[in-house]
Amino acid sequence: MGAPREIELKLQCEGAELAELGRHPLLQADGASTPTILVSTYFDTADQALHAAGLTLRVRADGERHIQTVKVEGTGAGLFDRPEWECDIAGAQPDLTVLGETPVPALLAAADRPELGRVFATVVERTTRMVRHGESRIAATFDQGRIETPEADAPFWELELELADGTPGDLFGLAQTLGETVSLRLGPLSKSARGLRLIDGTLRRPSKAGPVRLEPEATAGDAFRAIAQACLRHLRLNEDVFLHSRDPEGLHQIRVALRRLRSAFSLFKAALAADPAAQHLRDEIKRVSEPFGHARNLDVFLETTLPAEMKKRPDEPGLADLRARLEAERDRAHDIVIAVLESQAWRGLILDLAAWLETGPWREAAGTPERDRAAGEFAGDILDKLRRRIRKRGRHLDRLAPEARHEVRIAAKKLRYGAEFFASLYRERKANKRHKAFVAALSDLQDHLGALNDMATAHGVLAAIAAGRDGETVPGETGFAAGLTAADRETDTKALLKAAAQAHEDLLEVKPFWG
Repeated sequence: MGAPREIELKLQCEGAELAELGRHPLLQADGASTPTILVSTYFDTADQALHAAGLTLRVRADGERHIQTVKVEGTGAGLFDRPEWECDIAGAQPDLTVLGETPVPALLAAADRPELGRVFATVVERTTRMVRHGESRIAATFDQGRIETPEADAPFWELELELADGTPGDLFGLAQTLGETVSLRLGPLSKSARGLRLIDGTLRRPSKAGPVRLEPEATAGDAFRAIAQACLRHLRLNEDVFLHSRDPEGLHQIRVALRRLRSAFSLFKAALAADPAAQHLRDEIKRVSEPFGHARNLDVFLETTLPAEMKKRPDEPGLADLRARLEAERDRAHDIVIAVLESQAWRGLILDLAAWLETGPWREAAGTPERDRAAGEFAGDILDKLRRRIRKRGRHLDRLAPEARHEVRIAAKKLRYGAEFFASLYRERKANKRHKAFVAALSDLQDHLGALNDMATAHGVLAAIAAGRDGETVPGETGFAAGLTAADRETDTKALLKAAAQAHEDLLEVKPFWG
């Protein structure tokens, strides 16, 4: 049993959109396609040893037939290009005798409790049509069904475009054309990953960025692709959460994902120099997501700054009205974010970005030696450069003008993201220990600089509220409360500046983990 690669583009939609896609001219096939009902049961050990190793094992019932499949889980969003071992077996329980060419036997042999058990199941109505797009034959699969777990069930609707023969560029080309008329989003989760998140309760919760796994032999180009894909996954997971619940943490994580993505473009600028689309995409991400910052600033103010002020001055009469006005402004700001996320322009940009990562000229362009350098060497040079920049720009940090402090903050953020992106390239025990110490010191500096930035932002938020909206007259006590809050925040500035300067010194004393 070999390990052929499955190359498919997973796209999410709602039930009405899936029905509309079924009528799309580009997805019509010669001959009738009959829906089938597929019941798939996913198995793992009690401590989820397979999941921890990035594998899934399922047995699918298709009529009287049982198909056993082992897959490697993807770490990006949209395109899944992964090994897949599949064969028919006699019954509904896993057959370990035919798994010899997969990593499963070794994992089970090392597990404390190697017995496999049912984790969850999916019930899917599936229709598959073979279509042509460009020079490729593509299996267009329409899935509608539900995930069944002991804790809860959840419906889903997906369009999967799997490459039968041809090039991934045609997969994206078809998806981009379909996305012009139907609401399609990159699917960040396989059915197995969705089921596990449903079980542990994280499917509808905001999630932080996961670790990026880079292979020791990776080139800088390989590293950029893996990092950007991880950023897209982080973005899409939290985009779904915010669209579903307007959770402020979901919006925060969307912005973190976008900042990380833009930082990746910046860090790998030399490796992408031959492809002008890189700078265009980075600029578009910044432009389209500009409204997200105002919404997040209001979230921070309402979650941290204002509660602290109300606790300090419980009898100040204008604070209640100030909060009501800020909450109304936040609702309007969230409406704008939702409108952006639901727009065809946003969905198209994310699809364009995913397509460019996989098929863009940057991957094959001549004259880009930085792209083909060993990722470890490239990372060391980038991290050295950022550390020198922070050393130079952060001198006398407590006496810098706000604009200069902001530059230090941006450099620290890029260094932090770079340290996280490249961490897996430095796996030796000594390097790992130094990495933890370095990130801790860098995080301390970021926290102080971030608090100073929040203060500056709070002044802008308060000034806008005090000025009134569209010529509205703001009650005097509300304006007074806004001014009082701004003044109270200002009293913390001196202490924060001193702490930030000390954190800068402490960071420079920590040995680099990449040296």
